Amino acid sequence: MPDVSTAVAYLRSPRAIRERCRALLELGLAGKLRHFRVDMERLPAVADYVLDVTRAAYPTLEIPVHSRWGHFDVGGVRRNAELDARLATLPPAERARAKLDLVVTSVLLDAGSGPTWKYVEPGGGTYARSEGLAVASFRMFMAGAFSSDPSQPLRADAEGLRRLSLEALARGFQVTEDNPLAGLEGRLTLLHGLGHALPRPGALHDQLAERGPRVPAAEVLGRVLESLGPIWPGRITLDGVNLGDVWWHPALGPDDSPEALVPFHKLSQWLTYSLLEPLEEGGITVTELDALTGLPEYRNGGLLVDLGVLAPRDVRLLTDAFSPGEEPIVEWRALTVALLDEVAKRVRERLGKTAEELPLAKVLQGGTWSAGRRIAAERRPGGTPPIRIESDGTVF
Repeated sequence: MPDVSTAVAYLRSPRAIRERCRALLELGLAGKLRHFRVDMERLPAVADYVLDVTRAAYPTLEIPVHSRWGHFDVGGVRRNAELDARLATLPPAERARAKLDLVVTSVLLDAGSGPTWKYVEPGGGTYARSEGLAVASFRMFMAGAFSSDPSQPLRADAEGLRRLSLEALARGFQVTEDNPLAGLEGRLTLLHGLGHALPRPGALHDQLAERGPRVPAAEVLGRVLESLGPIWPGRITLDGVNLGDVWWHPALGPDDSPEALVPFHKLSQWLTYSLLEPLEEGGITVTELDALTGLPEYRNGGLLVDLGVLAPRDVRLLTDAFSPGEEPIVEWRALTVALLDEVAKRVRERLGKTAEELPLAKVLQGGTWSAGRRIAAERRPGGTPPIRIESDGTVF
């Protein structure tokens, strides 16, 4: 790469995610990876399993984009309608800003919860994992926990985020000794960082509106990465720029060289998917959605391990816990991204759909994420993933 700024721009692009992950898949197909074997003959069975899950959940194949908004209505409770009712008197742009305030904070709070944490909604049901985190963050937002202005509770602003305490976050998520939440401090660090990065998350609407009524998804992701880059803790930097969810893999190049870096931007991409609805409400259409990639998290990656497409070379991968930056996890995540494109192709072929009719974001929702959760529940008590990751609340 000719210079550092060019390297940073490339590593923030979905093209880089796809190209670097595909390069590792090609090495895997050639049997040259250290931690996983790749068995493409098992891929059709994965596509069939995903189709079964998709048809059960969406019999008419009217599938929404994979985003945070579906989680808010878990348990059949119409929380999105509750939010809409409370925002009804605001102009469209301000409604969009408020919804961006909610969804950005909620996604940043969504890293893996751990196997035992639960959230009991006041007067309602009990929820775990991603749905529980969604409901907890939704209720905190609706109570004004992220706003500095009691007269405007339905917002998240810099002062409100920066002054949020660990005790307040723990109360909001009902954390106790008997109900521990993995990575609580890491989540608070992200929210504090968000309070330093933007006047409010809803400012993303105004930044993107300057680009006109139609904005490519890759550009939305780029804006998210540029705006939120400084909030990620302890990550790889190039020329002082924090790269975020980007990690080394020695199979791609010399140690400490930009060529050996594999970008994923999992939370940022999921956040980009989750921005579509509020941006549209504010008059901005996000185009070229399929430029974004699949999400390298433990449900999608677990599906590929549980159904045998990815076979760990060392049994310790299935028994030990690993940090996100360790080589086996980087390899697993990269293979997941590349193979999700292959799964999506096969799902479309079986349904006779084009990429425009069934974009990857809908295959994920339909889809691979739910299929990964279902196969995990069939294989292990509590539906734990086949590979364990030590979450610090900032990656998964």
